[in-house]
Amino acid sequence: MIDGISRRTMLRAAGAALALPWLESVPVLAASTQARACPKRFAVLFMGNGVSGNHWWARGNGADMTLSRSLEPLEPLKHKINVINGLFNRPAVGVGIHPAQTGNLLSGVPIDEGPSVRAGISVDQALASHIGCETPLRSLVVACERPAAGCHETGFSMAYSSHISWRRADAPIPGEVDPACAFDRIFTHRAGGAAGSILDRVKDRADHLTRRVSASDRTRLDRYLTSVRDVEARVDRVRTHPPDVRARMRLMCDIVALAFQNDTTRVASLLLAADLSSLSYPFLDVRSDHHSASHDDLSDGYERIVRFHVSQLAYLGDTLESMPEGDGTVLDNCCLLWLSNMWAGWKHDNMKLPILTVGGLGGALETGRSLEYLYAGDENRRLCSLYLSIMSRMGVTLDRFGDADKPLDRL
Repeated sequence: MIDGISRRTMLRAAGAALALPWLESVPVLAASTQARACPKRFAVLFMGNGVSGNHWWARGNGADMTLSRSLEPLEPLKHKINVINGLFNRPAVGVGIHPAQTGNLLSGVPIDEGPSVRAGISVDQALASHIGCETPLRSLVVACERPAAGCHETGFSMAYSSHISWRRADAPIPGEVDPACAFDRIFTHRAGGAAGSILDRVKDRADHLTRRVSASDRTRLDRYLTSVRDVEARVDRVRTHPPDVRARMRLMCDIVALAFQNDTTRVASLLLAADLSSLSYPFLDVRSDHHSASHDDLSDGYERIVRFHVSQLAYLGDTLESMPEGDGTVLDNCCLLWLSNMWAGWKHDNMKLPILTVGGLGGALETGRSLEYLYAGDENRRLCSLYLSIMSRMGVTLDRFGDADKPLDRL
């Protein structure tokens, strides 16, 4: 059986729902047969504790853009990125370190001290509330380390340090840290899918569809099913053998990419390393954990940590770029936002934040630029203005979000 979900095609079998990518020769099984624009997607990737400031810069635009050492992983995609300097989250400045710098990073709403949490709806969930009804999953929230409990010495709950997505002011969304559970949510829309390969369960239906589509779609479908098989095999391995940080991050990026490609969701957040992160990186020849290493943020070791995290953004971008869609790729219809909660870990400085975007939202967002806002005046460098701009380009227009009432100039 082939069922229509919006503009996508789905193969169903007992305990399985395999959504397929855009296929040019499959008619839209919906009330309207008119061609629809490719959907726009948004994902945010977060790494806590700042960057190595001496190695975080971009100069020039387009083919002439020069990237610093920490941004080198993005070189193949530099025509589709924006390096944004000088924005800040004003409600988090001067309030406290760590949790107070993270709890409202995606909302711009002042947070409360004490054991109870109160923040604001994050930009990913604001988008999900408007466009999430168009997909099987409203949003996908995943993380690469487990949340910390208790209160920080500054009096703020550690929940602020451990979560970036907030559905309500008092309700952060726990990030799924198990790649197997995240994979099951994409392909069964619940955690803990049925036993056995999803591809084996829908094989007959996939074979039937393959015979019906064009030659180019057969190639596209074969590549997609091969990708699903590869990710599924890696997921099966981690069900019994917990992955190291490298394998976990790559799997989470692949799961987000598949969810975007098959239109299971259009909104995702990926917490790579939490604020106060305890992740370790022996493969980078760094002895300290992430948080401790950030206190020596100008060291070669911490720069390697930062570059490793930027490489996860590059990997996700490259993966989406390899997925054909319409006249371009899935990446062309995305905005991937990478950011941290501070600039310099040694002094917990968040007067400006490191920010990257990848993807052009179907042509709505100009790319290949290095944008400077540090000297534009505080009113013109609000982080929430960036969020207003991204949301409006995705069809969600708000008069105000967080502490901003106007979009970001020159974006």
